[in-house]
Amino acid sequence: MSLYKNLALFLGGVLFGSAGIKLLSSKDAKKAYTHATAAALRMKDSVMQTVTSVQENAADILASAKDINEKRAAQETVVEDASEETAQA
Repeated sequence: MSLYKNLALFLGGVLFGSAGIKLLSSKDAKKAYTHATAAALRMKDSVMQTVTSVQENAADILASAKDINEKRAAQETVVEDASEETAQA
């Protein structure tokens, strides 16, 4: 009995696999794959635009932060020079 069961399961798997291959290689399936791939490419383009925007904003923020630090360093230098002149007088 077990032999017939195993044989039936094997033949069922072969038939299911053959039908699956035919189904996956059909024109409708290829059309669905094409649409899914096109959607993935559109999504990729959208993500890349967002990444570019974030990178540009980060570069602007970095430049502004460097300007702030340079101005702050210049002010500290002026304060130190003034305190040295007061101490010498």
